[in-house]
Amino acid sequence: MDKSMTPDSGPGGGDARDPLTALQQERDELYDRLLRLTADFDNYRKRTERERRDLSEAVTADIVRDVLPAVDDMERALAAPAGGDATLPYRRGVELIHRRLLDVLRARGVEPLEVVGQAFDPNWHEAVAHDPATNGHADGEITAELRRGYRIGQRLVRAAQVKVAKA
Repeated sequence: MDKSMTPDSGPGGGDARDPLTALQQERDELYDRLLRLTADFDNYRKRTERERRDLSEAVTADIVRDVLPAVDDMERALAAPAGGDATLPYRRGVELIHRRLLDVLRARGVEPLEVVGQAFDPNWHEAVAHDPATNGHADGEITAELRRGYRIGQRLVRAAQVKVAKA
């Protein structure tokens, strides 16, 4: 028996296993590549969805900023004392328009900030006045809302203008 030949190798000198091993290695490499491409595509899909959502929120926030002064005007009109029976239909009309406008904003994900009684946070609130920290109000607590603030999700559209208790 020839010394170069082993009992397992047969006449080809091991050539029978080499193509099989090469094919298995190529298969493993292609499978690995497929997994990486699938993960890359999934990451791309998630990133584009996040960017689309962020862009949509930014556009909505811009439009809402333009509409909020009208909402503020309606709220001031509704806070004014009624002028009698003659103005009642006008008041009901303003109330209806105000309600509809708030419904449209709510449908777009716009939420008013609830601020009275909370601790002042400069990320969400704009302090425009101070009150003495008496009558059960802690230092830094918001005592009154002067102009309502709004947000879309966790994005601030407009900061609330507030009065803050100060020791």
